[in-house]
Amino acid sequence: MPEQFVVPQFLDVETKIIGPVTMRQFLIMIAVIILEFFIYRLFLNIVVVILLGVPVLAIGIIFAFAKVNGQAFHFVILSMIQTFRKPMVRVWDKSLTETQVRERFKKEEEKPVEITPRKTLPESRRLSELALIVNTGGVYNPQNQDNYER
Repeated sequence: MPEQFVVPQFLDVETKIIGPVTMRQFLIMIAVIILEFFIYRLFLNIVVVILLGVPVLAIGIIFAFAKVNGQAFHFVILSMIQTFRKPMVRVWDKSLTETQVRERFKKEEEKPVEITPRKTLPESRRLSELALIVNTGGVYNPQNQDNYER
């Protein structure tokens, strides 16, 4: 009976570390809190802190907790960036003429294959003699008819 192996399931589910919060979400929120602290220490004006801090906090929460079609938001943003960097429209540059295309796809003439001469197969009598020589360890010698009995 073949051995049974446990196949892991739910590989795309992240491990929860603090309640329902995953490690990725926790690290993003720590980075946002540190950024908010720097904004507060840098400006010290409550109006500026609110104008800068609230959008940063909102963006941090979106990056940490939002999902689009079951995919983390930062992966969606990365996919969007990759899509915009690639050309949206592919244009076929038809610089080759029809005859040039036909020449490229034209099959090369097949060269006739040279037939190599094959070695003639031994006759069945000769084959049995060779088998007898191998089986007797070289004691039997077909040239010496004294060892051969019929």
